[in-house]
Amino acid sequence: MTTGVTQDTASQGTPMAPAIIRTSVRRHSIKVELCTPAIGAELSNVSLADAALDPDAIAEIRALWLKHKVLFFRDQNISPMEQQNFAAQFAELEAHPLAPSHPEADKLLMLYRNLDPSKPKNYVEKASRENIWHADVTYKKAPPRGAVLRCELGPETGGDTMWSNMVMAYENLPATIKQRIDGLYAKHDAEHTFGAQLPIEERHAMAAKNPAAEHPVVLTHPETGEKVLFVNSAFTTHFSNFFNFEDIRYGQDFMPEAHQLMNYLTSQAAIPEYQVRLKWRTNTVAMWDNLQVQHYAVADYGNAPRKMLRATLAGTPLT
Repeated sequence: MTTGVTQDTASQGTPMAPAIIRTSVRRHSIKVELCTPAIGAELSNVSLADAALDPDAIAEIRALWLKHKVLFFRDQNISPMEQQNFAAQFAELEAHPLAPSHPEADKLLMLYRNLDPSKPKNYVEKASRENIWHADVTYKKAPPRGAVLRCELGPETGGDTMWSNMVMAYENLPATIKQRIDGLYAKHDAEHTFGAQLPIEERHAMAAKNPAAEHPVVLTHPETGEKVLFVNSAFTTHFSNFFNFEDIRYGQDFMPEAHQLMNYLTSQAAIPEYQVRLKWRTNTVAMWDNLQVQHYAVADYGNAPRKMLRATLAGTPLT
């Protein structure tokens, strides 16, 4: 992970916690190391297990989370329940609608890969849908507010995760594109991703249980007020209210314009200048704002085992 200038939160104008605080929570004060100019910060001198018990520490971390959009914590040797307790300080937690939870912490999603030692060395499990730029579960009317992901076991090399700043992606769009997408809505669906390999009856049942949702293409963040480009390659299927009757000769002129615009917008997450990349180590924790960023789990580690636990922060319906 790229390193940068080390700061403490006082130098950034964020209110500090009271001087009297348990040493188990902090050894001194939370240290903030910027990862890139665009996104990401690594926090040290803090125990997440103990910070969960201190409202001032949580308030400080929340302010940094909103500012930097994704936070990294190293050497957090915590239990699944301690991870769940920490995440629960930021929002109610929700289990994934289509994946199993951890037996010791019912709100933690198990993202486990390549754990069967009987498989041949050249075996790779079926392609994961995490190695595509996306925000989590945007096909819900109330997408998750964020996530807290911990590495239990990672490959010796590979298996990094990248995040992209979708606030910056919107800010840097050409003025003509901003004008064109103002007021547009888009549909987000899971049937063509999670349901694509299912028999038709099961796919239809899954789609009925998880109906498509409609969200603004340009989302106003509920806490920061920033505008966010809110479309992604995994779940966004089409604009709901795109039209252009001014320069269309025939009907065939209509859809290419919409498709090309959608492809252009979803491609913005892949611009390197908006990104940060994390090399995982055991007990590394990443915490991100699911409304402000997209992420991409790089699937370059072959049949090496990778065990991750994710707590999902529940969101509210988007407008």
